[in-house]
Amino acid sequence: MQDTFITKVTSSYNPKGAFIQLGSGILNGEIITQAQVKLALKMMNRHGLIAGATGTGKTRTLQLTAEQLSDAGVPVFMLDVKGDLSGLAQPGEINDALTERGNAVGIPFVSASFPIELFSLSGKLGAPMRVTVADFGPVLLSRILDLNDTQSGVLSAIFKYADDHQLPIVDFADLKKLLSYLSQGQGALEIKEDYGKISSASASTILRKIVSIEQQGLDHIFGEKEFDIEDLFGKVDGKGVITLLNIADIQDQPLLFSTFLLSLLAQLFKKLPEVGDLDQPKLVFFFDEAHLLFNGASKAFLSQIEQIVRLIRSKGVGVFFCTQAASDIPESVLGQLGNRVQHALRAFTPNDAENLRKTVKTYPTSEFYEIDKVLTSLGIGQALVTVLNDKGIPTEVVATHLVPARAVMGPAPEDLYQKLVSSSEFFAKYNERIERRSAAEVLEEKQQENERVEAQKVAQKEEERSTSKRSTSSRQTPLEAAKTQASRTLAREGSKLLGKIANGILNSIFKKR
Repeated sequence: MQDTFITKVTSSYNPKGAFIQLGSGILNGEIITQAQVKLALKMMNRHGLIAGATGTGKTRTLQLTAEQLSDAGVPVFMLDVKGDLSGLAQPGEINDALTERGNAVGIPFVSASFPIELFSLSGKLGAPMRVTVADFGPVLLSRILDLNDTQSGVLSAIFKYADDHQLPIVDFADLKKLLSYLSQGQGALEIKEDYGKISSASASTILRKIVSIEQQGLDHIFGEKEFDIEDLFGKVDGKGVITLLNIADIQDQPLLFSTFLLSLLAQLFKKLPEVGDLDQPKLVFFFDEAHLLFNGASKAFLSQIEQIVRLIRSKGVGVFFCTQAASDIPESVLGQLGNRVQHALRAFTPNDAENLRKTVKTYPTSEFYEIDKVLTSLGIGQALVTVLNDKGIPTEVVATHLVPARAVMGPAPEDLYQKLVSSSEFFAKYNERIERRSAAEVLEEKQQENERVEAQKVAQKEEERSTSKRSTSSRQTPLEAAKTQASRTLAREGSKLLGKIANGILNSIFKKR
C-alpha cells in the first residue's frame, strides 16, 4: 500500500515548472519522505485557503510558504496580527527538532533570513499605510461605519456628487464638509435635483459614526501620502520582498483592518494590467483572520469581495485566506479557492462537530484516509492538503508533514525591529502626512463666495430701499400740494390788493395838489 501511496502522490504532485514544497505525505502515522507534496507556482494565482483550529500551526504555514515564494522571486504581502512574523528578517537557530523535520521531508534544514518591509495602520509599528477616502470607496466605508442600506445609499450619492464635481475626498474632514454642505442650504438644492434629497437624519447619523471613528484615533489611516501599491512588488538580491502589515496595536478593531486589506486588494484589481496566466504570480496576498471580513457583511460588500477574488487572478495576484474553518468563508468565495491546506480541527462542541462535518464534505474521497478521522488527529505542523495541478485538476488528498520555516519563528528583537523601520525607504516616504487642497477647502471657498455674493445682494437691496425712501420723502402729498397752492394764490392776490391800495393812496394825494 505504501508503494501505491508514493506512486499516486508523486504522480499527482508533479509540477512541470517552478514549485514550492509543502512537505511529505503521512500514511498510517508514518512520514513517507518520498511522497513529496508540491504546489506549482503557476497555480498560486488560483487562490487558496489555510485553515485550522487555534494553535495548530497556521501562522508557520504562512511563514514557510512566504519564505519559499520569496526565494522564487515572488513578492508577498502578509497581515501580522500578533507582531510575530518580523522574525523573517533573522535566520532561524538550528536545533534537533528542525533538523529532524527537515530530514523527514527530504529537505535538510538550512536557516535563512528574508527581506521584509514593516508597515502599520497606526504608524507606530512601521511606516504608515494610508488610503484616501475616495479610493476606499462608499461600499467599504459603509462597512466600517456600520451603515444601513439607506445610509449607504446616501454615502454613495455623496461620492458620486464629489466625483462629478471634481471634489477630491482625501480624508474625513472632506467627507464631513460634504455632508454638511449637501444637507442644507445651497448644497442641498444642488444635490436634490440630480441625486436626490439627503435627509438631516441620515446626514447626522453618518456624521456621528465618522466622529466615533475619529474619537478612537483611527481616522489617520485616511489621507495622504497614500500607499502606492507598486511598493508591494519589491525584490532584493533576486528575492521577493515580504511586506508585513503589523496590526498588533489595533487587534481590537477587526472590522477596520480587515476592510482595509480588502481596499488594498481592490486597488490592485483596479490598477494592475491584465496579464493572464503567468509561470509564477506577480504577488501573493495572505489574508489572515479572514472570517472577520465576512461577519455581518452586506450583500453589496460580499458582491465586491466575490468580484475581486474571481477576477484578480488575471492580474497575476494570488490570494490566500487564513481562518479557523472553511465554513467561515462564503460558498461563492470558497468555490474559487483551488489550493487547500487544512490543519487539525477539534470537535469539542456541537458547533465544532458541525464545522467538521461541513469541512469533510468539501474534500474529495480518498482511498488512503477517512477524512473526518484524519482532520481530528493531525499534529502541530501537519495538514490535509489538496491543490491544483498544472492542468487545474485537484490533486490527491494527502495528510502532510510540513517543511520547517527557516527564519526565526517569532518577533524580531526590538533593536532590530526599530532599525528595520527607521532604515526603510518607505518610512521616509510615508511618515509625513501631506495636506493638499481637497473637497473641504474647495467647498469652504465656495461657501465664502456664496456668502460674499449674498452680502452684495443684501447691500444692493438696502441701497435701493434707501434711495426709494429719499425719493418718496421729496414728493408732496395731495393735501400738502393744496396748501402750497392756496398759499401761493393768497400771496399773489394779496400782492394785487396791496398794489391797488397803494395806487389809490397815491392818486388821492396827487389830486389834492
